[in-house]
Amino acid sequence: MYSGIKDPSRYVLVDALAELAADRPDDVWITTTDGETLRFGEAADDMQRVAGYFAGLGVRPGDFVAVMMPSGCDFVRVWLGLGRLGAVAVLLNTELRGAFLAHQIRSSGVRLMVVDAQWLPELASLRAQLAEPPKLVVTGTASEAAGDDVVATPWPSWRSAAPWQGRGPAASDIAAVMYTSGTSGPSKGVLMPHAHCMLYAIGTIKCLHLAADDIYYISLPLFHANGLLMQLGSTLLAGIPAVIRPRFSASAWLSDIRAHRATVTNLLGSMTAFLLAQPEAADDRDHRLRASLNAPNLPAHDAAFRGRFGIRDVASGFGMTECNIPIWGRIGEPAPGAAGWVHDDDFEVVVADPETDTPVPFGELGEILVRPKVPFGFMAGYHGLPEKTVEAWRNLWFHTGDAGLMRADGQVTFVDRIKDCIRRRGENISATEVESVVAGLEGVAEVAAFAVPASIDGGEDEVMLAIVFEPGSAAGVESVAAQVDALLPRFARPRYLKAVDELPKTSTGKVQRAVLKSQGTAGAFDRGDR
Repeated sequence: MYSGIKDPSRYVLVDALAELAADRPDDVWITTTDGETLRFGEAADDMQRVAGYFAGLGVRPGDFVAVMMPSGCDFVRVWLGLGRLGAVAVLLNTELRGAFLAHQIRSSGVRLMVVDAQWLPELASLRAQLAEPPKLVVTGTASEAAGDDVVATPWPSWRSAAPWQGRGPAASDIAAVMYTSGTSGPSKGVLMPHAHCMLYAIGTIKCLHLAADDIYYISLPLFHANGLLMQLGSTLLAGIPAVIRPRFSASAWLSDIRAHRATVTNLLGSMTAFLLAQPEAADDRDHRLRASLNAPNLPAHDAAFRGRFGIRDVASGFGMTECNIPIWGRIGEPAPGAAGWVHDDDFEVVVADPETDTPVPFGELGEILVRPKVPFGFMAGYHGLPEKTVEAWRNLWFHTGDAGLMRADGQVTFVDRIKDCIRRRGENISATEVESVVAGLEGVAEVAAFAVPASIDGGEDEVMLAIVFEPGSAAGVESVAAQVDALLPRFARPRYLKAVDELPKTSTGKVQRAVLKSQGTAGAFDRGDR
């Protein structure tokens, strides 16, 4: 275990790797299902060279560098190298397309972007939307489509770069930016200090009681805090092996876990539902998996994981990119349906009246509010949006926008979202952002995006659109449906579309999404589960 795990001034993941590499250089850290391996010593050496590579391209400590790569050893090298240099990794969701992607590139202000070759055509299509397109370092199989945007030094030349010998980052320095819907409106860049990043990993170690003989199976993407920090970060602190599948596969999940002798893993709601939809088999219990961290952990899913798969412990948690994971389940204390208990060593949590911020009595519904006890163990703010940062921190509490219940012993149950945010396939989706894209289509006068329950029992949503068309327009819901796939990330694409004469609004003109949601999907065009 990393020697600095109890010293917040040493909460820097790249320092943990340096320590492990000195003690156990030949131990395998990462194995991918594609056949790559990376030992602790190799990872530390690669980290130094990649840091030197970026320094040679003019990147300095504190500079922002966008990263749009599939999960794998090269992603890890880029993340570690930027971290060692003290630069800031702006981690982009690889599903982003069109205006969503352009917004995050623009708002982050990056001048350099590391991108896999498969997404070069998408970037080329955004040129007109970017005043100063970033220079590109292209990984994977390069393409002529990159043209003059490719940095003169190609990615493979990192191997011959001089190792970086400068000082490393402090726990208070910004390590990463991840974009989240936060509250309603365009997605916001969350400034994540090194201490904040490491605290995700510490929470996982405490929650799952990670030990030297554990092996972590990771099938969530590394551009998310769950895959990168809760899972991979915890293996770095605990000094245990990680197995990475670049993309989740329900059909391969159990065979992967069996083949790699994995003992712990994490899942999001829809993933759990997909797994339980797989045909039952006589060998469903033939594995070493002892614990799964499922969010949410629906009672029916909890029972199925314990009964069908024979998993001893199924826990859950609650958190956000902004506020870390302040609520975790406990090994040996089943709590199906609940998020878990407040980790009061590191966080304060109250459930309060969303209008007054006054705590409500135990057992009553209110908004979940959080604040940290660890220095820099929380976001440093929304990048370039001081007013939104202050708004979220009203009365010195971070407002999650989520409704929940708290018991007297600190156990919290998440109930629903207060904010205009839709949760689909493990992603937070801003209703406003979807609306701004669809509103630009020909014939659309007004549009409202809102959540309706998913058809699978995964505790998540589907996206539905209510559309007012311009008088006399030939456009209809089917023509909109035919266009949205090219404009929206896969996770944000609507399943249901419905033409309406008008949108219900308040006296001040605000769309009443709750009214639309209560009307359900009756009469809507259903594109099916995509």
